[in-house]
Amino acid sequence: MNLSDKGQRFRALHDAPDTFVIANAWDAGSAKMLATVGFQALATSSGAHAATLSRVDGQVNREEALAHAQAIVEATDLPVSADLEKGFGDAPADAAETIRRAAAIGLVGASIEDATGDRARPLYDPVHAAERIAAAAEAARAVGFPFVLTARTENFLRGNPDLDDTIRRLLAFEAAGADVLMAPGLPDLDAVRAVCAAVGKPVNFMAGMPGKSFTVAELAAAGVKRISLATSLYRAAMNGLLAAATEVKTHGTFRYLGAPPAPAGTAS
Repeated sequence: MNLSDKGQRFRALHDAPDTFVIANAWDAGSAKMLATVGFQALATSSGAHAATLSRVDGQVNREEALAHAQAIVEATDLPVSADLEKGFGDAPADAAETIRRAAAIGLVGASIEDATGDRARPLYDPVHAAERIAAAAEAARAVGFPFVLTARTENFLRGNPDLDDTIRRLLAFEAAGADVLMAPGLPDLDAVRAVCAAVGKPVNFMAGMPGKSFTVAELAAAGVKRISLATSLYRAAMNGLLAAATEVKTHGTFRYLGAPPAPAGTAS
């Protein structure tokens, strides 16, 4: 499948009437496993990738992030969108260059956020944030195949849980050319409904936060088009690993292996 086909397939998921889940892989092996489950598209997770390197989110550079994304792209024929954080630079040109390079390795989508990485100034000024999305959108339109740009505001994750400001930022990103809009950390379904009703582009909801994750049916009814899983699958896998290793070390047993089902008609 060439990039044009993948890009069209990914865009079609956003144009279709149904809500869909995009599963976040953390390496080539997990990408292959998720493909066998039947997901129609995959995404990277900056947090999960950082964790595989024993780092915290935000401590991965552009070269590392793109190499990681390329491994996932090459693992399956599914369309892949990458979590590219702020675009690995503050200037609009940095976001644009990141999108150009993302397309060059076979990605058909990516997200750019308005978090600065600076604790003293955690969010970009709204005007500058929109300029960064505009530059990224211009780069996305020039890659030669359909490329879905997601713009995300980090308000609710970075100490500014202001729904009105969140909607204003998303509307500015929509006007700047974003294809999908995202506001991680929305506190409840009322907030999700308000965002979906206010904007004209598809909304991605980030599941995986305890107390702030809802069912696919609830999110679909609220107007969400795409549901991403962030680090949650990686965390579930690592929790399973920790539980199994702890059992062996603490009890010397291997119950985590599970017993195979007995053949029909035989005694257990």
